[in-house]
Amino acid sequence: GMTVVYVTHDQGEALTMSDRIAIFSHGAIQQIDAPGPIYEEPCNTFVANFIGANNRIQGTVTALNGRHCTVRLANGAQVQALPIRVAQPGDATTLSIRPEHVALFPDAERTPNRFEARVIELIYHGDHIRVRLSLAGQEDFMARATTELARQHLRPGESVTVGWDPEHC
Repeated sequence: GMTVVYVTHDQGEALTMSDRIAIFSHGAIQQIDAPGPIYEEPCNTFVANFIGANNRIQGTVTALNGRHCTVRLANGAQVQALPIRVAQPGDATTLSIRPEHVALFPDAERTPNRFEARVIELIYHGDHIRVRLSLAGQEDFMARATTELARQHLRPGESVTVGWDPEHC
């Protein structure tokens, strides 16, 4: 086989054309991996923010409990998340949740991370709607909804319950 190195800033191109992707920052490799892990399991905040849309919330680690950690937000809310580069309780951290992993009207039994949010704006994308929410003091928290769900259940100014799995945070 032949090895080709292709340098691009086009994320879609990188994800669709590559067997392996190297993400650089200031000349240093941050992560080198297949497209799936680069997108789904970024090794740090830089990679998470570089590839794809991403919600970021600042918080403080309050507990490390095996596979997950607990993070307290500024408003006092607790979030269960995967600890990536988290050393100990008391550490400041940045939560990262992709819009497509934010569930609207999540099942209470199966979703430990559930929050009230206010719908600010619905942005039409054809096959889906981007939903801009006010959540945990942030006005630019994004979720992704089907066009049908958005038309039937989402109105700017109204409250909505959102949630996400700890595995996606």
